[in-house]
Amino acid sequence: FPGNVIPSCMINPNAAALLKAGIFPAPTTNIANSVGTFVGGANAPTNLREEVVRIDHNFSSKFSVFGHYIAEQVTQSFATSQWSGDNVPTVGDTFGNPSRSGVIHTTYAISPTLLNEVAFNYNGNVINIVPYAATGLTSLALPSGYVNTNSRLFTGPNNLNRIPNIDLSGGTGAQFEISSWPWHNKADDYQIRDDISLTKGAHQLKFGASWAIYKKVQDLFGQTQGGFTFNKDLTAGSAACPANTACGNSFASFLLGLPTSYQELAVQDHGYWNNVSWAAYVQDNWRVNRRLTLNLGLRWDGVPHTYEANNRMGNFYPSLYDPAKAATFNTNNSICSSGNQATDPGCSAASPGLSTSPNSILAGIPLYLNGIGIPGQNGVPKGLVNNHWAAFGPRLGFAYDVSGSGKTVVRGGFGIMYERIQGNDMYNAGPNIPFSLQVSLSNVEMTNPSLSLSTGSAAARPINAASIVGLAVDNYKLPASYQYSVGVQHSFAAKTVLSVSYVGNQSRHQNDYRNINLPDQSQLPALAGLIPGQPANPYQTIPTLPYPGFTTIRLADNEANAHYNGLQVDLNSQLSHDLNLRAFYTLSRAVDPTTGGSGGGDLGTVSNPYAGWVYDVGPSGYDRTHIAVVDFIYDIPFLRHNQSRLVRSTVGGWQISGIVTMESGLPINVTLGGGQGGNGVGGTNRPNLTGTISYPQTPVTCTPASKCYQQIQYFDSSAFSSPTVTNTSSPWGTLGHNALRGPGRDNWNMSLFKTFTLSESRGSRFELRLETFNTWNHTQFNGVDTTKADSRFGQFTSAFDPRILQLGGKIYF
Repeated sequence: FPGNVIPSCMINPNAAALLKAGIFPAPTTNIANSVGTFVGGANAPTNLREEVVRIDHNFSSKFSVFGHYIAEQVTQSFATSQWSGDNVPTVGDTFGNPSRSGVIHTTYAISPTLLNEVAFNYNGNVINIVPYAATGLTSLALPSGYVNTNSRLFTGPNNLNRIPNIDLSGGTGAQFEISSWPWHNKADDYQIRDDISLTKGAHQLKFGASWAIYKKVQDLFGQTQGGFTFNKDLTAGSAACPANTACGNSFASFLLGLPTSYQELAVQDHGYWNNVSWAAYVQDNWRVNRRLTLNLGLRWDGVPHTYEANNRMGNFYPSLYDPAKAATFNTNNSICSSGNQATDPGCSAASPGLSTSPNSILAGIPLYLNGIGIPGQNGVPKGLVNNHWAAFGPRLGFAYDVSGSGKTVVRGGFGIMYERIQGNDMYNAGPNIPFSLQVSLSNVEMTNPSLSLSTGSAAARPINAASIVGLAVDNYKLPASYQYSVGVQHSFAAKTVLSVSYVGNQSRHQNDYRNINLPDQSQLPALAGLIPGQPANPYQTIPTLPYPGFTTIRLADNEANAHYNGLQVDLNSQLSHDLNLRAFYTLSRAVDPTTGGSGGGDLGTVSNPYAGWVYDVGPSGYDRTHIAVVDFIYDIPFLRHNQSRLVRSTVGGWQISGIVTMESGLPINVTLGGGQGGNGVGGTNRPNLTGTISYPQTPVTCTPASKCYQQIQYFDSSAFSSPTVTNTSSPWGTLGHNALRGPGRDNWNMSLFKTFTLSESRGSRFELRLETFNTWNHTQFNGVDTTKADSRFGQFTSAFDPRILQLGGKIYF
């Protein structure tokens, strides 16, 4: 357009209506050297209210009951739509999280040596996320002037008649997104338990059992209001873009109503998930003699898997997939729905493996369900995977008084603990076909996404290859933790105790996600768009996929292992009447397969799906080889007993306290940027190690020097190279996970304080404190650029706070 100005007659009426309503904030005026920039903020208050009720009653000397009820109301506001890509302050949300807990506990002394305790416990919480309009936007509903307000693809409800998401991808980067809100999540946990204690001679016996049910109702995530994505391509023109010139603009595409794609969730369903837990145990604390005590126990857990009460779940099972019904695709890379060349070019017939959904909202819509299992059908269990009824965990321990005087004691223990799968494996699988469906259309009209942008006729609703998030039925073991320790405690004097312990933990069957629908690695360069002049191949049409008809199939596996071993030393001493000191030292190593290069967490996706979790094995994200901490309080004796009351009360009686921390650095994980970083399969690739890892910590020189900003090169970036794109046998880097170490820390926090008596009779006093953090003002770096493609790769990016001085006073009365 002349002067890059779009004629008003060509501006799309829906774009105009949304801008008039205020989905994007107006630019802030009077900002030097900046045009079209918004500067502003919004309050994000947190409101908390708590009520506590407790009742205790003794019916007799043998029978008593207590109960309590706690209700906590927490409401927090967010200036942008949380858990989404929204980055404009015209839509925010309120996060309400009321919780409740209650206990009724009875105690009955059957005899002097026999005690029975019965308890009922309840814990519940609710999450309510409610969106609201802000910063100039007055309503989240479709505004006046918006054309075809009922033109969504599906008939499922659109709560609040919400505005569709608007994503201006590319250079503009603005994103208006109401996301899945409003959204509801309710959890209730009920438990009944009975515990019996029996003392018989040298034995203190405890045994008991419990039964618990956890019930959760949670809305699925997804945008039933739909969402348009605009990029620069449709306004870039047909001619080649000149070098060093920006062609096209996503905001211009929005104004003209030229979306690149449209996405819509058919129905925001909600699931009713339950799990039941059984447990029983027996424990004997046996005082063998005056010097030796043994702890002998065994616990049993029955752990059937979480299930959806109405069987509204879908999961992929390789055993149910029939290769003879592999999907066929049209030239638009969608699954063939017919043999009609006008709507299904390149298809001679409908693809095999098509079926329909049991969900009435999706009735008549063909879905590719080859390999999809539903609870209660074809042998699929209601929890999608196997249950665990034989989880036995021994508990063994001892305490031995070496000399019989109580000065030196050796203690040790071993136990096996089992962990119930938290439930996110099932919740994440909730949106799977056939009970839910996300449809994506390309190049449709903004005023009616059912119409093709190029022809104006009804756009063919494609059968998209589905992405599955499910559970691996063949490898779903129960996570377990093997914990052990042995230690010595010795009292050197009445006020000095030294403890030295070896502590360890072996974790087995930890969970992760792994994509099983993988092409041959020779296809990765084409899939990731790494071949010059060739666009990235669509995932679903890669010829070597084992399960054509789907894109990624990420299944939760309980397969990974981790371990921690450490030497722990603890010295607790009052060295003199004036000095109290406690010192800790830990020499340890923690190793785990922290998936995806992240800091840990539940159900992360493995970095290299071909190698699995073993590619991610390395030092844990929290691993520090050495940690030494000393804290002390010193009563300064100077002038504390001076004869002058004025001198004694002002100069004497001061105290110094401090915490000194010296520790090794945390691990650093180096990754790749660009297309090879994910290799087209959503991975997290790492570079090759081609040199020696070293930490020169030298200042960076550059021209002009003013552009360096006091940059420091922490580690040698020349020791790494990118894997060769054409190396189809091994396109993944050789550098280990968390292979580098960040800088250590030497930090002192100290305080000087004194208490002044105001009134001895009333006990009132005034405390004056001078506190310092990072007392010696050491520069302590904590952030490093770890992405190989970045210009500052290997350089420090952040540091801990400099010295902070704080003066304060407190009055006690």
